[in-house]
Amino acid sequence: MVLRINKKKSVRENSKRHFVSYSNPSSQIAEQFRTIRTNIQFSSINKKHKTLIITSPSHGEGKTTSAINLAISLSQQGDKVLLVDANLRRPTVHSTFNLKDALGLSEVLIGKATIEDAIVQTQIGQLEVLPSGITPPNPAELIGSKAMSQFIKEITDEYDVILFDSPPVLETTDTKLLAGQCDGVILVLTSGKTDREKAIEANRLLNLVRAKVLGVILNERN
Repeated sequence: MVLRINKKKSVRENSKRHFVSYSNPSSQIAEQFRTIRTNIQFSSINKKHKTLIITSPSHGEGKTTSAINLAISLSQQGDKVLLVDANLRRPTVHSTFNLKDALGLSEVLIGKATIEDAIVQTQIGQLEVLPSGITPPNPAELIGSKAMSQFIKEITDEYDVILFDSPPVLETTDTKLLAGQCDGVILVLTSGKTDREKAIEANRLLNLVRAKVLGVILNERN
């Protein structure tokens, strides 16, 4: 599965791109995310992919925007969706949704908050968001902990789809630790920016941890 998405926008439009599937559902980009949604649904016949990682080889590829719009698209068809900011090093989901000083994944994993306390209900369909929370000194240890495994088991029963906005594959070990616990991975690349060798290496590293790479979202810069 490879889908090209044109990202060229004015400054004003660019500020709205995170929610284009919601703010402009008739747009070409919104339709492209509906196509991604359909491709994911048909990528497995016997088992529904409930836990999905959205990642990229490096920083700045557009993975968070892709994760948000895919989450919106899934929720628009009636699915109960949880978007989790699993980037404990450079989180951005909380600022995009204007969730300042919100509890999040970090607090849940260290036992300082319950899942119910940290999850935020949005006004978009059945979409709920779990911010990253405080920046911990040991992100990799938290992502690879038993607490994380238990967290995934608990939320899997409560949601139709869980999307993890995760750190770039080549920059941290966090995503590789998480990938082995999820049903699938979607790689986000940028045409003209992503180095081919880096994309190949990211795919290789994901295969090493037996992650199932479902496909690629290719953002176009022009």
